[in-house]
Amino acid sequence: MAKWGEGDPRWIVEERADATNVNNWHWTERDVTGWSTDKLKELLLGLRVEGPEGSCEVTDIPNLDGEASINNRKGKLIYFYEWNVKATWTGTSKTGIKYKGNIEVPNLSDENDMDDLDISVSLCKDEPNTTLTELMKKEGAKKVRAALGSYVDHLKSEFTQGMILPTANGVASKPQPTQTKVKVDKTQIGSSVSAPSPSTGVKIPTCKFSLKETFLTSPDELYRTFINQDMVQAFTHAAAVVDGDKGGKFQLLEGSVNGEFLELVPDEKIVMKWRFKTWPCEHYATITLNMKDRGNETELKVEFKGVPTVEEDRTKEGWKRHYFEAIKQTFGFGARLY
Repeated sequence: MAKWGEGDPRWIVEERADATNVNNWHWTERDVTGWSTDKLKELLLGLRVEGPEGSCEVTDIPNLDGEASINNRKGKLIYFYEWNVKATWTGTSKTGIKYKGNIEVPNLSDENDMDDLDISVSLCKDEPNTTLTELMKKEGAKKVRAALGSYVDHLKSEFTQGMILPTANGVASKPQPTQTKVKVDKTQIGSSVSAPSPSTGVKIPTCKFSLKETFLTSPDELYRTFINQDMVQAFTHAAAVVDGDKGGKFQLLEGSVNGEFLELVPDEKIVMKWRFKTWPCEHYATITLNMKDRGNETELKVEFKGVPTVEEDRTKEGWKRHYFEAIKQTFGFGARLY
C-alpha cells in the first residue's frame, strides 16, 4: 500500500529533461497573488470623481485579502482569483471640508461577472452626513467597478507569458479563452465544493472544509510542534526539512508532503501552502491553523482551502492520523495526568 500522499507509480508521469510539459498536457500553475496586489493598488489608488458638491478620491488600500493564479492544461488557460478589497476614500467639499469613508468589495472572483460585484460605499463613523457619499456611491462605484474590470483584463493579457509552451512540433498553441462560468450556489454546510465550469473542462474542482481538535498543552508548545524541525521529525517518525520562518519551506513524510509558511503569528496562527506530491503539478492548498488558549488545553482549528475535491477524504483522514493523533501520542498532548 502506498504511503500517505503517494500514488501508484504506474500513473505518475515523470518530467523529461528534453521536453518538459510536452504539448502542454500537464497542469502548470503560476501564482500571481503578489502581482495582483500591486496591480489592484495601482488601478484603485488615486481614482477620483468630481461633482457640484466637491470631489472624492481613493486614498488608501488598507486591506487586500485573497489570491490569484493562472493555470494551463492542454493548452487552455484557466484564471483563478478571489479577493476581498477594502479601500479608503477622502472627500473634499467646495468649501474645503474633508470627509473620510470606506469602500468594500467582498466578492471580486472568477465566479462573478463585473456587474455582479457588491461595491459597498460608506462614511466613517463620527463623520457628519455629506452629499459626497452619494457622489461616491453613484459615480465612484462605477469607476471602482471599471478599475476592477481592468485588473481582470490585465491578468488575462499581461501575465500569461510562458504559460503556453511550444508543442512537440515546436509551435506554441494559442491559448483557448475561458468562457462565462456557470454560477453555483455558494451556501456552505460543513464543507463546500467549487464546481468546475463545463465550458472550460479543465479547472480542478476544489473544496473548503475545517477540522477541530483539542490538545492538552499550551498554545506556544503546539505552535512549535508545527514549525520546529526536530519536533516534526519526532511525530512523523521520519526525516524532515522544516524552515520555521515566514517564507520558509518544509518537506516531510519522505517528500510526500511539502509546502511553504506564508504567515506566522507566534502561538496563535500559522498559514501555509501545502500539497501532496501526487497532486497536479504546483497545485497547493492553503491551510490555516488557529490556536486558542482554553486554560489547561489548546483548541486547534484547521481551515483547508483549495484541496482537490477527490482528495478531501484522504486529506481529512491524513491530518487526523499523521498530525493530530501522531502529535498526541508522541508528546503526550492527549493524555490527562491525575
